[in-house]
Amino acid sequence: MNPISLSEAQALLARYVDAKDNNRPALIHEAFTPNATLTFSIDTDTISFPAKTEGAAAIAATLVTDFAKTFDRCRTYYVGDLSLAAEGATLTVPWLVLMRETAAHTLRVGRGIYRWGFAWQQDGTYRIGSLHIHIARMDVMPDAGAAMLAALQAALPYPWLPSQTLQASAAAQASADARLAFLKEFV
Repeated sequence: MNPISLSEAQALLARYVDAKDNNRPALIHEAFTPNATLTFSIDTDTISFPAKTEGAAAIAATLVTDFAKTFDRCRTYYVGDLSLAAEGATLTVPWLVLMRETAAHTLRVGRGIYRWGFAWQQDGTYRIGSLHIHIARMDVMPDAGAAMLAALQAALPYPWLPSQTLQASAAAQASADARLAFLKEFV
């Protein structure tokens, strides 16, 4: 068994974000092991998820199908440079999410940490065996026409977001629109 390479890990992370952000639940089954686990720790009361979900089908329901019933125009960004842990089977990645709560017509801006665990498969590939999502913050603000959301998303490369780019964009957006001053706390 070879340790997972950074390019293999990036491909799995790209598949995950494509599944979640583009409402493609079948991609979860390509990225995760059938018996994968998903856990959450949440430091805000503005969003909720089950503490633990087991199995790719349940993960697809939680993170894609059910998620898409409440949120749309979602873009999840991986912030900073990726580097595998010393043992080569885990990856911790800061994230930023920009999305709209459909019914409320609100902008949602969240941040946290993903902790990925990769599992070697009998076919000689890796898949995601575990995912822990820590949600440190999820801010909500009115955005009836989704203009703020569109402007924020247009200013950021997707899904790989260098920290410096996020810092510059947050400062520029906050300067252009005082309602977005809170973005400086997301860098």
